[in-house]
Amino acid sequence: MTKAGRAGTLPSEPAQARRFGRVRDAQATALLEDYVELIADLLADAGEARLVDIARRMGVAHPTAAKTINRLKRQGLAMSEPYRGVFLTEAGARMAERARVRHRLVVRLLETLGVPSEVAEADAEGMEHYISDVTERVFTQFVGRKGV
Repeated sequence: MTKAGRAGTLPSEPAQARRFGRVRDAQATALLEDYVELIADLLADAGEARLVDIARRMGVAHPTAAKTINRLKRQGLAMSEPYRGVFLTEAGARMAERARVRHRLVVRLLETLGVPSEVAEADAEGMEHYISDVTERVFTQFVGRKGV
């Protein structure tokens, strides 16, 4: 039976519109969060984040990565210098850290529930972008009580 087929389960129009709007907003920033998180990791690990490395690790073509890096630059999240790679602005570094914290939290929660680590890592890659601040606080409290 579909959600609409169950009596009394359809939310009000404004509530449903808010939910769908939140998901659209999360979708719009998910890719940017993935890129800034990867750039931060590359900078920490190798001291540089080259476009070719970003494209390979994201599994996309070089022009696709370049287009997204340009979007990051337009939004004030990254900058680049000729022959020096990509760097994060303060805002980009904050976004990367926030995404990393949410990712680790979702992984810990899934592992606490018994999900194998490799599966938890893969699942968290998508889920991290969609949890609300309220859900994040509840997840944090839950894993904290479990001592994870």
